[in-house]
Amino acid sequence: MIQRELIDVAEVPDGPPLSLVRHGGDFMIMLDRNELMSSRMSGSEAALGTMTCQRLKSPDAARLLIGGYGMGFTLRAVLGELGPAARIVVAELVPGIIAWARGPLVALAKGCLDDPRVEVRIDDVAKLIDGATRSYDAILLDVDNGPDGLTRDANDSLYTVAGLRRARAALKAGGILAVWSAGADAAFTRRLKQSGFAVEETRIRARENGKGPMHHLWFATTA
Repeated sequence: MIQRELIDVAEVPDGPPLSLVRHGGDFMIMLDRNELMSSRMSGSEAALGTMTCQRLKSPDAARLLIGGYGMGFTLRAVLGELGPAARIVVAELVPGIIAWARGPLVALAKGCLDDPRVEVRIDDVAKLIDGATRSYDAILLDVDNGPDGLTRDANDSLYTVAGLRRARAALKAGGILAVWSAGADAAFTRRLKQSGFAVEETRIRARENGKGPMHHLWFATTA
């Protein structure tokens, strides 16, 4: 039996640490015993990026904010869809995540952090949202396992009605708030609608080959 190997531990501000684990040829990012993401299940994270870009009015010159780098699957998907004039801000709260992307996970990154369209901000995505007004064509959130603060309690504010209204204010007219989740959440859908979004939901397999558990995506559009 192949044993799991602990590669590194990254501290999370105001939250429990994350662990990078290798299991054979696969990597996993763990929170305690919870597997937050895995290199073998990248399909839904990539779909978050691809499907958001497909809904943009002007993808060639769009400005996007991605909350949470993870293993880079969403960022790589976005870069494959957008034109050379696009700009993507990646907000990653945990410096160790970016260090892993440039170290043990560099093969997964495939140079996406060095793309001239990308700006990496070591910061809380909520702060970047709060400081923006009609700035982004899309905001993509994948900072937890769903619309609640799993990795840190402070993330809860992103998913409240007040937090969603702040996200709506940060989006341009017709802008998209895209949220990844391990499962459906009817209460979150209601909050999105209460916040003034038109809401589209879809379920998608975790793996690119169409296998694995079903994950849930929201695409919430401003008027």
